[in-house]
Amino acid sequence: MKTIFKISIISLGILISCQEKPTITQEIVKPAPTSSKKIVDLSHVFSEETIYWVTAKEFELDTVFKGDTGKGFYYSANNFTTAEHGGTHIDAPIHFSKGKQSVDEIPLEKLIGNGIKIDVSSKALNNPDYLISIEDFTNWEEKHQQEIPEGSIVLLETGHSKYYPDKLKYLGTDQRGDDAVKLLHFPGLDPKAAEWLVKNRNIKSIGLDTPSIDYGQSEFFKSHVILLSENIPAFENLNNLDKLPTNNFEVVALPMKIKGGSGGPLRIIALLNNFKFFQ
Repeated sequence: MKTIFKISIISLGILISCQEKPTITQEIVKPAPTSSKKIVDLSHVFSEETIYWVTAKEFELDTVFKGDTGKGFYYSANNFTTAEHGGTHIDAPIHFSKGKQSVDEIPLEKLIGNGIKIDVSSKALNNPDYLISIEDFTNWEEKHQQEIPEGSIVLLETGHSKYYPDKLKYLGTDQRGDDAVKLLHFPGLDPKAAEWLVKNRNIKSIGLDTPSIDYGQSEFFKSHVILLSENIPAFENLNNLDKLPTNNFEVVALPMKIKGGSGGPLRIIALLNNFKFFQ
């Protein structure tokens, strides 16, 4: 009985082994189309051309070493200095609201989520002082037959990123210093619209493709105060918003984690849904 049992096990193993080996007549199955996400970079590069507020320290890159070491390998290292607020960056709530979150305290849930885009470029490109209005938000809702979804990251496209890094066209002036502040001209969010968002919609964060969430001629930065007082971070100097649909995408906005920072450089991307490719 033991001998017969052993032979049966061996025979079964041989049978399974033979079945597992593919024959030359077996059909090769091609991989099926797979859903994935197209990545859109919404950040401007940091360099000597990076645009900063006219009173802020601009970006500087200092080369420590660049070249062959004499030990058989290449080596490159730099130091950089910069203000928190310049180029593609984040405004943390503490920037305009005492006691609110610093950049390292912002929950990641505020910086990652489903996005919508509101395109006002047809109005703002012809008016550098354009104020994005409540009507711009309600028009989006009417077009999409829904309210701005709860927990959305709202991106505002004015079209002005096309002028970056030309300071005269993008900022309204190429001068620097305190006297240049009154010469700033670029679109921003109407404080009335900021107040409407805070009171009537529940958004995670907001961003736009100009130097400030308040327009260039603002003196009291009311949109900043309204939004940041509610711990709603703002992203400024965004890029490539024209490459986004009006909805059905995700946003990942990760700033430099500066302890106690009022803001910092931001690498922000969008992930477009329903993008098809073959593996």
